[in-house]
Amino acid sequence: MFRQNKKQERMVMYGDYRFYTFLLAALLTLGCSTAGKYRENADKTAFNIIEQKQHEALGRTEPFSVEPPEVTLRRQLLLDQDLQYSGPASLSAKDLDEIEHWPKDDYLSPEDESGEIEIAPISGPLKMTLIEALQIAAKSSRQYQNAKETVFRSALRLDLARDRYRNTFSGAMDSTLSADLSGSETTSGSENSAVAGLSRQFMNGISLTSRIGLDLAKLLNPFDESSSSLFADASISIPLLRGSGKHIVAEPLTQAEREVVYAIYDFERFKREFAVNVAVNYLSVLQAADQITNTEENYRGVVMSTRRTRRLGDAGQIDPVDVDLQIQNEFVARERWIRAEIAFQRSLDSLKILLGLPTDAVIELDRNELDSLAASVEQRIPRPEQLELEEVIPPADAPVNLMPPSKEYVGPYEIEEKRAIGLALENRLDLRILLGEVYDAQRSVVVAADRLRAEFTLLGSANIGEGRSLGSSSRSDNYDLDVEKGRYNALLTLDLPIERTAEVVSYRESILGLEQSVRNLQNLEDSIKLDVRNALRNLQQVRESLRIQEQAEALSARRVAMTDLLLEAGRVEIRDLVSAKEDLLSSQNSLTAARIDYRITELELQRDLGLLLVDETGLWSEIPPEELSDV
Repeated sequence: MFRQNKKQERMVMYGDYRFYTFLLAALLTLGCSTAGKYRENADKTAFNIIEQKQHEALGRTEPFSVEPPEVTLRRQLLLDQDLQYSGPASLSAKDLDEIEHWPKDDYLSPEDESGEIEIAPISGPLKMTLIEALQIAAKSSRQYQNAKETVFRSALRLDLARDRYRNTFSGAMDSTLSADLSGSETTSGSENSAVAGLSRQFMNGISLTSRIGLDLAKLLNPFDESSSSLFADASISIPLLRGSGKHIVAEPLTQAEREVVYAIYDFERFKREFAVNVAVNYLSVLQAADQITNTEENYRGVVMSTRRTRRLGDAGQIDPVDVDLQIQNEFVARERWIRAEIAFQRSLDSLKILLGLPTDAVIELDRNELDSLAASVEQRIPRPEQLELEEVIPPADAPVNLMPPSKEYVGPYEIEEKRAIGLALENRLDLRILLGEVYDAQRSVVVAADRLRAEFTLLGSANIGEGRSLGSSSRSDNYDLDVEKGRYNALLTLDLPIERTAEVVSYRESILGLEQSVRNLQNLEDSIKLDVRNALRNLQQVRESLRIQEQAEALSARRVAMTDLLLEAGRVEIRDLVSAKEDLLSSQNSLTAARIDYRITELELQRDLGLLLVDETGLWSEIPPEELSDV
């Protein structure tokens, strides 16, 4: 009897040891995981998904990040140019004051050194070229950051969808102290339990769940007795009809995989549209600045003409009405100059907003970009050797033959319409998305049709061992796992498709969804054709307008020079010189606008064809015109 009690005591001590060792190991494991570690793992998984899907969607990969640099250009401008701001949030998220219970370094991970940008102190205006504006937009624009985070969120959702089909481990521990004072004798003790579980959802529909646990019950009063037990159980579910098959069970995962590809397509499309938008706004600011120059020169010329006119009027050589007319023209010139200045400031502020910079920041654009643009346009568009102004003038009574726009002296991107439409249908990423959504809608019909079938499921379960409580602690036996003493069950369930109203409605709606996705595709395809045709027409129009404005500007300059000489000779009136200068100012502005329009239209055509590539820094790369036929 003494030996038996010693043996029981050792078994109880062994049960205590196993339980508390398991408890300590679990606590240590949980203690090693911090919020920062979880964030790091989530980022690593998401970035791996994005890299994989970039290669799948685009056939290439490029660096991708969602963490903004700690030192942003906006922050630097606010501080170095002593600009006003409302609080730390205006600088960056990393400048925020920590609130109560803030997880400190676990929330904001340190910026990777390779992605950190060192910005030198900014003294005076910030000067930027068009290329620099594109790079600044990719780093500072809030729209750009939101677009990147959309891709990142889709990767996180995919990781969540994949988690459903991974091994899922669980663990739970509890310890209960109890005392019963209601009887004549106090009964007290403790119940301790530790359970570890594993579950898995397979893509063919099979679901498996298993657990293993340890129970320890110890009676403290009236007897000092204990007992322990190991127990395990498992269950399995195998669908045989409804809900079986990878194409049904893994549909949410399949859709999540495709959503990441769509997000990457959307982001690539956004980058191209955004880059063109930055270029449009940048060149519009330069155009407004050029208008200031032109109106300023015109204003100075009008002021000088007014002085001369007033002197001649005082000498009685010019009618007072003409003097008043010239003074009125000076007022008009001044108003036009002021309006040009205000328009320039407005367009510059709009550009700052687009780039993600403070609107009160002092920046300067490189006005040499207009000269480079003019030289580039002149080089890209061939011209006839003889201008229309220099042609031989036919007799006045000769038949008038109106010449359509030339197809000989065209720009490099004015390609044949059928070829252009073919390139767009092949390369437009938004069209690829809708093609994919048609396939998604087809799969939705398949899944909805599966829900109309009968549900026929095989269920199985196994239980080995038993738990322990205070009621069983007085027993002298302890339990380990013994498969020969387990309890096993198998069950077949059949749910006939008698009531399927909700499923029928869902099935019918899935067919309607398929039809709608097909119509969306058709609508986008026709819109793409319209975009390409309009872009080619616009390119032809702005090319012809450019040639007309070049000749108009040359003619206006010649007219001003001749009118000025004739005014000196007294052969024309002052209003003739005013009219000539007005026409020169208009033609100068129109020529600058035509050059910018032609370049922007070229970029828009490449964007609509899906050929304008933009890298992670915001810089575009154009397909060389001579390679268009090989694309």
